[in-house]
Amino acid sequence: MANILGLAVARHATLQAVGYDVRELGLQLRAVPAKQLVCYGSAETHGWARKAVELLGIGNAAYRRIPVGSDYRMDLSALANAIELDRADNALPCCVIGTAGTVNTGATDDLQGLADLCRAQRVWFHVDGAFGALLKFSERLAPIVSGLERADSVAFDLPKWGYLPFECACVLIRDAQTHREAFSTTASYLAETSRGVIAGGLPFADRGVDLTRGFKALKVWLSFLAHGVDVYGRLIEQNVAQAAYLTDLVEAHSELELLAPTALNVVCFRYAPTDLRAFDLNALNEEILLRVQERGVAVPSATKLNGRFAIRCAIVNHRSKRADFRRLVDAVIAIGKELQLERRPSAETAHQVDDQAEHH
Repeated sequence: MANILGLAVARHATLQAVGYDVRELGLQLRAVPAKQLVCYGSAETHGWARKAVELLGIGNAAYRRIPVGSDYRMDLSALANAIELDRADNALPCCVIGTAGTVNTGATDDLQGLADLCRAQRVWFHVDGAFGALLKFSERLAPIVSGLERADSVAFDLPKWGYLPFECACVLIRDAQTHREAFSTTASYLAETSRGVIAGGLPFADRGVDLTRGFKALKVWLSFLAHGVDVYGRLIEQNVAQAAYLTDLVEAHSELELLAPTALNVVCFRYAPTDLRAFDLNALNEEILLRVQERGVAVPSATKLNGRFAIRCAIVNHRSKRADFRRLVDAVIAIGKELQLERRPSAETAHQVDDQAEHH
């Protein structure tokens, strides 16, 4: 929802700039002739973006998925070309979504390059910093998200590297006035008073779609107060170092294959002995993953990268130890060998097949 709020403000600001009141007129009247709102994100942008453009009336057909390079970062040249083509087609670029820490591989787009491009093209720049934004807590890792501070809006979660419960997220909008204009309403029962319980303060109802909301920020504030921001920075660094360690374990074993560069805290790999690479490794690795989970070894997730099924290990737990990753690697290899034996005909079966062939 934090990301959706950022995109909603982008939509309001873009249409306001061309003299169109989207809050009053909506998008059904098409009072801006031949102007189609268009949004952009990389092919690796999280699935929230599609839901957002659908919910906001922009539509999935107007959401451009920009290709990524071998490092899984958005191709800036392809983005610039897409924007130019849309402008030539009389469309109205609304927002570019950059990602700090993609869900598939942990890649971070070139945020400085995106900021430069968006400024030159006069397009709203939103950053989905789901977990990557909190790299700012680490002096050593902060350069990875350089350019984040230039965004028009940034959204990030606290359940991941904030180590807090679900449904606790944050959106930051650079232009406070535009933020309020996108959501504020007036009603007699919401009238501000100079005294009493609703005097002063920050009217959150004017900054989103919720009128009444839980005090989720208290959990964040108390956690930061109790532990200090530096502790979070060290824990984030620990998770990133653990990802590098797991990557080393994978690359050191001839029967494992790394499927994407380890940019941050996400490691994607598979069981792929050389003599099996002509077979259906996707089905094999899916079964390995399920058995790893069912046996209580670990709970990695899965994804597909260039059509290849990957065991995806996203490391955001402050209790993880290196021994956990050694156990995971050992289990993947052991289960892989186990499955090979299960799928290989026994010597007796093979002999029976030979006998039958000779008989015929």
